[in-house]
Amino acid sequence: MKAGQKKRLFGTNGIRGTPNVDLTPNFAMEIGQSIGSYFHTGRIAIATDTRLTGAMIQAAVGSGIMSTGTELVSLGILPTPGLQFYCRTHSIFGVMITASHNPPQFNGIKCIDKDGTELSEENEIGVEEVYFSRKFTVPDWSKCGTLRQDNSADSAYVSAIIGRVDASAISRSNFRVAFDAGNGASYQTTPAMLSDLGAQVVSLNCNADGRFTSRESEPKPENLASLLELVKSGQFDLGIAHDGDADRAVFIDEKGKFIDGDKTLSLIVSHTARKGDTVVTPISSSDCISEVCDRVGARLIRTKVGAPIVSRKMIELKARIGGEENGGVIYSEHQVCRDGAMTAALVLQLMAKTGSSISNLIGELPKYTLTKRAVHITKPWSELLLSLEDEISGKDVDRMDGIKIKEGKNWVLIRPSGTEPIVRLYAQGKEEKQSKELADRYQNMLEKLMK
Repeated sequence: MKAGQKKRLFGTNGIRGTPNVDLTPNFAMEIGQSIGSYFHTGRIAIATDTRLTGAMIQAAVGSGIMSTGTELVSLGILPTPGLQFYCRTHSIFGVMITASHNPPQFNGIKCIDKDGTELSEENEIGVEEVYFSRKFTVPDWSKCGTLRQDNSADSAYVSAIIGRVDASAISRSNFRVAFDAGNGASYQTTPAMLSDLGAQVVSLNCNADGRFTSRESEPKPENLASLLELVKSGQFDLGIAHDGDADRAVFIDEKGKFIDGDKTLSLIVSHTARKGDTVVTPISSSDCISEVCDRVGARLIRTKVGAPIVSRKMIELKARIGGEENGGVIYSEHQVCRDGAMTAALVLQLMAKTGSSISNLIGELPKYTLTKRAVHITKPWSELLLSLEDEISGKDVDRMDGIKIKEGKNWVLIRPSGTEPIVRLYAQGKEEKQSKELADRYQNMLEKLMK
């Protein structure tokens, strides 16, 4: 950070912190004042996930927004892509109160642009400059903003997704689906969408519980034991789970096996991209998607990690499909942002149109595995990176984002998280044994360097 440069407030996915510790009501209110003052627009929409502190943070941010003379449109509890769809179709800015997959003691403030994408870094810096300069818009009392409730956002969002797939084909298939909302924001919208698509749905954890008492919000295999066990019973064609704000979806095949998000992205690309299309994904996605793009004749563009980065590159290149390896698929014919419910609908459409089980469809993909680790760090990333550079001297390295080390036909990517005090480690192998061995080796290296 250069001398005199202000501290950044926005990370990879908004401002995140612990309510009443660093994310205090006063701070949230001043961020609301900064948002309202910077955009200086007539209306701003706001929504929240199910977190216990969502109402508190929303009230504080909303108070700050209204104090600048801006009308606040409250949409209630809604998935992040539901708010993004509302912002795009109404051409207004939005604020989402969520910490996505983080544990329940965290919360966050994420800004949405009028086109439904997450706010650009340039505009985030603009909001920060208002915050640090304290140049808030303070109108006369008679011109303060008002609060309006709009309860139509969830049904409009669900209807839009159904309109983007072959609903008749899906309905004729009469799929049996087990769905786990994880007590998160999709507890109403995704079951409604699945039912409207003619699926027989058994729902798990579809109650709004801001403590996430049923399972942790991150939809990893170790957090989905109940869903995995249910699908293993042999009574379902598919299992689906979302993270807390439902911008991602992960799947369980009909045998009860977890499907990595990297494979889901490659599967959707293999059936959606056409010759001459452009596909966008970060450098963290495996080379499976590279081979899939080669098969269909599509051009693959890789970016730094981060859904907003992928979205904006897709807009720039007019890409129809893209996304991340974590289950965050972006289908631009619906909207240019990650959307868990849209991803679920696309997977059901593939199964309906091919007449194949999800396990058979996944089995047709090139064989790659990704092993992912979260390594808690006790040193600044810049210091750790210098030590790591010494350890890997002479290796083939890509420094687009963090550090990606080539290991023959495999690779390891190490980069700092933008939302937590951890380093994310991704290891690719043709076989699971290879990726795990690579991950173990580099995790041990990191832990040794921190000592």
